[in-house]
Order: sequence, then C-alpha cells, then structure tokens
Amino acid sequence: MQHSEVAPKFDLDLTQPEPMPQQSIDRATELMHTGRLFRYGETAPGELNDAAQLERRFAEMLGRQFAAGVNSCGAALFLALRSSGVRPGDKVLVNGYTLAPVPGAIEHAGAVPVLVEVTENCTIDLQDLVRKAIDSGARTLLLSHMRGHISDMDEVVGICAKHEITLIEDCAHTLGASWNGKLTGTFGAAACFSLQTFKHINSGEGGILVTDNEDLAARAILHSGSYMLYGQHAARPPESSFEKLRGRIPNYSLRLSALAAALALPQLDLLPGRAERMNASYRCLEQLLRSVAGVHVIERPAKEQFIGSSLQFRLPGLSGAQIADFVAICQVHGLGLKWFGATRMEGFTSRPSQWEYVANAKTLPQTEKLLATLCDMRIPPSMEEQHCRQAAQIITHALRHTMGTGDRGHAVPGANKSTVTKDQE
Repeated sequence: MQHSEVAPKFDLDLTQPEPMPQQSIDRATELMHTGRLFRYGETAPGELNDAAQLERRFAEMLGRQFAAGVNSCGAALFLALRSSGVRPGDKVLVNGYTLAPVPGAIEHAGAVPVLVEVTENCTIDLQDLVRKAIDSGARTLLLSHMRGHISDMDEVVGICAKHEITLIEDCAHTLGASWNGKLTGTFGAAACFSLQTFKHINSGEGGILVTDNEDLAARAILHSGSYMLYGQHAARPPESSFEKLRGRIPNYSLRLSALAAALALPQLDLLPGRAERMNASYRCLEQLLRSVAGVHVIERPAKEQFIGSSLQFRLPGLSGAQIADFVAICQVHGLGLKWFGATRMEGFTSRPSQWEYVANAKTLPQTEKLLATLCDMRIPPSMEEQHCRQAAQIITHALRHTMGTGDRGHAVPGANKSTVTKDQE
C-alpha cells in the first residue's frame, strides 16, 4: 500500500445484498402464480405453507421447540415482551448500545425502557445491569447482541436468575453465533431474529420469535394474527395451550407473509457459507486496522463465536468534528461508514441521548463516551481480501488528512501505539 495522497476508490457497494438464490426466486414465482400470498389459507391436511415450513426449520436449526414468524424483528421483540407477561407501565432493562427499534419495541408494549450502560467492548455493563435491576425493580431484560457483540452470557444468565429477571434476546445480528459453544437465541425465555435485507437471511423484511415456553409461544402465535388457524403452524405448542387462551388474546396482524418465507427458506442452507466468508473478511480487516495508527478495534473474547457481518472501531484521539471529516473523506473514496457520535440521528444510526421518549436516555455517560468515537462498517458476504486492503488504505488516508499529517504517517494522539506496518505499504 502506497503512502500517497491519492487513495484508491473502494470498488464494492457495502449496501448491495447478494442476489436471491435461484430456489428462492423459483418458489416465489410459483407462489405468485397461485395468488396464495396471504399468511393463511384453506390447505390440504398435512400441507404446510411456506411460513410454517420456515418456522419449523428455524426452530430445528436452533434446537428450540417453538417458532413464530412475523413481519419484522421489531414486531417479534414486541410480541416476546407482551407474550412473556410484560404489561403497560412495567420497566424493561435494555443495553444502551442498540438500534432504535429495540427501545421502540418496549415502548410499543406500553412498558418503560431502563437503559443500561455498555463497556468499551460494546457489551452490557454487568455491574450497571445489577444496579439498575435493583433500583428499578425491572423483571425483564431485553438484551441486544448489537452488531454481533455477545455479552458474557454465563454472567448474564446468572444475574437474571438471581434477580428473577426474564431474559429476552435480540439476535438480529447473531444468527448462527454462539457463546462458549451455545447458540445465541437459546439462553433466554425467548429470542428474536431478523430477516431484513442486511441481515444473515434476506427476505426483504421479516422476523422470527423462538421459545421453549408453551404459553409464551401460544400467545405469540395468537397475537401475531393466526385467528383460530394456529393449527397451520408447524412449530407450535399443543392444542390445549391455545384452547385456554381463546378469546383472551388480541390479534395484532403481524404474521410473516408467505412470499417473504418463500424467499427466506432456501437461504437457511447458505448460512454456514455466508458466515465463513464474512468472518474471513472480518479477520482480514481486523488485522489490517490493528496496524493503523489512531484506530482502536473492539476486542472480542475467546468464548465468543461471532458472525462478522460488520466491524466496529473507535477513533479515540479525534474530536467529533474531526470524525465527521474522516467519515466524509472515506465516503468520497466510496467507503461508506456509519458513525454513532453524530449530533443528529442519521439513517439507521442513533444513540441513547437522542431517544427523547426514554426517561433515563441522557444518563449514560459511559455509553455516550464510547459511541462518540465509534465507527461501523458493514461486511457483506461478497467482500474479499482486496476490499479489506482497500478499506484499510482509505481509512489510513482519511485519518492522515483529518489530522493534517499528510504522508508523514504521524500517530494520532490518544490512540493505539501501533503504526502502519510494512504489510500495508
């Protein structure tokens, strides 16, 4: 890599998803020819619609008994809260580093978000979790594995057990990931996954709730809009679980569409390959960025088997104005980065102090300090080593121009002591 003022043009669109597999296209076309796109229908005995097949496969893949497909992960989070017993006015703990739909789901359920600090490694602060649990009296933790960062789940589960807290996992970024060999989505009373375009499986939009709790599953299926057609769900609890709830559960019409399920189902078999490609790019990019002066890469614990669909790094030596310039320079060269420290909510990115509807949103100094310098880069399955090297070169170039060091390669104050290595020259 040359220390030139002319950085390369990044030749990969990080927002471009992979094309649908042919099997998804064929099934969607077949389904459209039938016109049977509604979430339920008059099916022959033993016949499973696409959504039911997806639910069954998903539950089997995770080793959980029940699954309910809905129209988004946010809807799944809302249903998990409601179906686990959260009622209007209840307080729900949630880590401050997450995306807006997570506290939004708590608000949707009529509950009160209680934001918990996060550590420099982007995971929930366990001491603050205990403190907030005691002070608030909250009996539910909605734990977001934000951007694929997995907290110490042994500790989290222990804290929840000690304080009688129901754990619900937001696994939008961790499908196929695990902690100490145990899959995320299998630690809590329920877990929610995303099928949105930029997640591990792309159906455009969609979400899946999984659980082993019969009552929770029955409530979620009825809430999702099953009418009395819950028998068309394959990964469902027994009839008795539904019978005792007849007439007591409002229908929220959140069920996953047949078309979205038809697109998603064949992609389950592609998950291992996608994960392998993303992780290879993550490790390559991580190694390169560790050698860039001014960049602090988030540390990953040994027990965390993550899926590297994105990479986060901090720029602790820069001011907000400098980071804004840095991101703008990267964008000029085709590298689109997200920054959590922007003064206004931008696109998908926001931070707690910008959620004005949350009572304690402005009381997370540790989290705000982290997010003020935190940048985010998406890693699509199509990314290759050459793209990693281009990205590292552009980031190096942008940092030098931001600090006014040009080609001199000066280290950025307050950052890693490492410098640019010969491998990048």
